[in-house]
Amino acid sequence: MALLARIPPGRAGRMWLRRRLGTAERGRDQLDRKLRVLIPELQRRRIQETRCSQQWSEACAQARTWLLRAAMLGGQEGLINANPPDLVDVEIRWETAIGVSYPAAAMMVSRPPELPPAPGNAAVVTAAAAFQKALLSGISAAAAQEAVRRIDAEIILTRQRLRALDKRWLPWLRAELAALEVALQQNEQEEGIRLRRAALALTDRRSTE
Repeated sequence: MALLARIPPGRAGRMWLRRRLGTAERGRDQLDRKLRVLIPELQRRRIQETRCSQQWSEACAQARTWLLRAAMLGGQEGLINANPPDLVDVEIRWETAIGVSYPAAAMMVSRPPELPPAPGNAAVVTAAAAFQKALLSGISAAAAQEAVRRIDAEIILTRQRLRALDKRWLPWLRAELAALEVALQQNEQEEGIRLRRAALALTDRRSTE
């Protein structure tokens, strides 16, 4: 591995590897903890997304039904006059879990003005209310879908990082540390043998003097 060239020699290398091994193991624990928090949250948000999407689908179907009734009673001109001139403002409430921000809820902070009853076409007012309900449901569904997308993307990224630690980085650090420990132990044994031989040689010289 290319990182091998970065390992300092000798005991300094042992300290270098131990520090990085400790950092990698702590990082792995944090990533594992992150998954334990995010996976249940993703399951909860998916349930919410399913419920919001179903409500949105039902509200859209009801709005289309009332739109058809209004069109049959008043024609296209009645629908054009019923179109609200103003846009609506949406407010998103954000939450954060283990560093991941996602929309927890969304609501309208300004609503379109209520329509006056159209002469001979009471279905327009009901249709407008049905479309406003569909809009509210769509806003909630969009927020729920975005929350699922963000949390799911973070889980995928976290799993990739965890896999990289488990499959490459941690095994490499442990193998390099074990090999260095063996090499240092051999060096210490060889150094001990040399010192003992030097001491014996010195003792022999002194005894012959």
